[in-house]
This record gives sequence, C-alpha cells and structure tokens, in this order.
Amino acid sequence: MKTILWATLSANGNYAQSSPENPPKKEALDDFAEHAKAAGNFIVGRRTFEAMAASGGAGRDAGGGPFAELDIVVVSKNIDALLGATIARSPQEALNYLHHKGYQTAVVAAGADLHNAFLGQGLVDELIFNVAPVLEGKGLHLMIDTDNYTFKEIQLLDTKPLGGGVVQLHYAVNR
Repeated sequence: MKTILWATLSANGNYAQSSPENPPKKEALDDFAEHAKAAGNFIVGRRTFEAMAASGGAGRDAGGGPFAELDIVVVSKNIDALLGATIARSPQEALNYLHHKGYQTAVVAAGADLHNAFLGQGLVDELIFNVAPVLEGKGLHLMIDTDNYTFKEIQLLDTKPLGGGVVQLHYAVNR
C-alpha cells in the first residue's frame, strides 16, 4: 500500500496554524479533499478529527459532510470510539486496517506528532507539502523527534501552483 503524508506548511517550514482569524487556504483544503477522495480514505489524529467534525467535515455515520463517503481512521491510544471514524492504536494498525479493506493508497493528514510517528517508523512513501504564502513565528515542525529519525533521501516528483500563492511540492521517499 502506498502511504502519502499530506501537509500544509508555512513558507518558513512550520505547520501552517489555522484559526478563525487565519483560516486555512481554500486551495490547500481543496487539494486535500481531492487526494482523500481519490484514495477513499485518510488517517488523522483525534484533535484533527474533532476539529474537522466541529466544522462539518465528519465521516461515515456522522451526519455527512464532504467526507461522508470516505473511510477515516483516527490514531489514538486514549479513546475507543468516535462517530464517523475507525480507531487505530498505532500508525501501523491504521495502515493494516485500510490494507485489509482493499485500499491501494492511504493519505495521512494529521499534525506534527502523528506525521513524525509515520516518518519515524518508515511508513511513508510520498510527501505532499502545500506551502502557504505565510510566515509563522511559532509552530510545530516535521521531524521534531530527531533522536529516532535518520537521514532520508527524497526525490522531487512534481511541483505545481495551486492558486492563491500556494505551491505544492510532491516527493517520493526512498525507503
């Protein structure tokens, strides 16, 4: 199964932080929806899922929303159930679940902790970074767990402008 890590980053490399005053770029959200729908699924952490559900982006059995037809897997060690999602205890368990369901591709669209867990365990085949035209003075970075991660070569597959100043970088991870 191909695993794609998807993220929106600021121009200075931090995770783009969104808030009511600084909403995510529509172009980046549209790109995520396109990748998730093409894969038929996505993997997130609990906080990301809850934020999506609060904004009407719930999954199956949770009242519809733009991702109603997708399998959403939430990786969490602290909860047993969430309406509209399947719970997995680890990145590998999430991938095993989707593989068992017959998916060829999994999209990981989480925060820094879960992204770093997937990267640190060598579970990522491709990276898609949408670089937003903002500078973040604070924020989280990819690879915050530098003690458990070694150097990895990546290969640029594609670049493209998404509009609104957002540029997409698409890489293959040499595993």
